[in-house]
Amino acid sequence: MKIERFVVNPFQENTYIVSDETKQGVIIDCGAFYTEERKAIMDYIKENDITIKHLIATHAHIDHCFGNNTIYDELGVKPEVFKDDEYLMAKLEKQALDFCNYHLGYDMPPVGKYLDETDVIEFGTHRFSVIPTPGHTPGSVFFYCEEENIAFSGDTLFKMSIGRTDFEKGSYKDIMNSLQKLKECLPPDTIVLPGHGPKTTIGQEISSNPYMR
Repeated sequence: MKIERFVVNPFQENTYIVSDETKQGVIIDCGAFYTEERKAIMDYIKENDITIKHLIATHAHIDHCFGNNTIYDELGVKPEVFKDDEYLMAKLEKQALDFCNYHLGYDMPPVGKYLDETDVIEFGTHRFSVIPTPGHTPGSVFFYCEEENIAFSGDTLFKMSIGRTDFEKGSYKDIMNSLQKLKECLPPDTIVLPGHGPKTTIGQEISSNPYMR
């Protein structure tokens, strides 16, 4: 499995393109904001001849969704997000104004599917399970590839930190419960690729992240 990371937008968000030997792939958290960021992502997809099967979001904050329109306009792929973040997907334009004082000036694509914990994201020879991790937002999730032992954590878990819980419908209690669940269901050597910052592992966070002790 090949993973390409793009650090994008004023929030330095991590957008991931994941593909395998079949040339099928997924985009996780397309936060591309600037024209050159959008172009870099599309150039990578075209140059590597990747067929994008899914555009998925670990949660529905605007910094993880800025570029959804480019993927929809260029490839016809609609975003997929966990059902409990439907309220956030309905007001991406307002989020841009509230968080960034920025008028989008373009329409966001319709949601292709609202996910639940029974869904499996499939592409090529790989599959991601959906692990609900509410707290940062009610619909925050991990996307976990068991065969590669890699998890995409969004803004639930960072290296030595966790996501904020002071946004609308955020919950410190929920995120702490989510972290405890992750300790129980994921192996310590699971590689964690977060929505911001460098990668880590579950084991490293258990040993050194105060929120996971």
